[in-house]
Amino acid sequence: MYQRCPGQDGRNLRAELHRCPSCGAEVEIFSDEVMVKCLKCGEKVYREKTPSCIDWCVSARQCLGEERWRQLRGGD
Repeated sequence: MYQRCPGQDGRNLRAELHRCPSCGAEVEIFSDEVMVKCLKCGEKVYREKTPSCIDWCVSARQCLGEERWRQLRGGD
């Protein structure tokens, strides 16, 4: 088990492009963010779902342990 989540290391972040629902501008949302404001119009832009470390962190399996990781992933 880790004392600090290795997924919080900024080197592991990924960026995704989303469209602002108000003005249509492209907005960049990083994997550790749930919401950002559109730089063009100020509207809040949300990710489709709340990010979970099991979706993007390469160390999630080690941090959570095999059994818990499988449960959260919906595995056997």
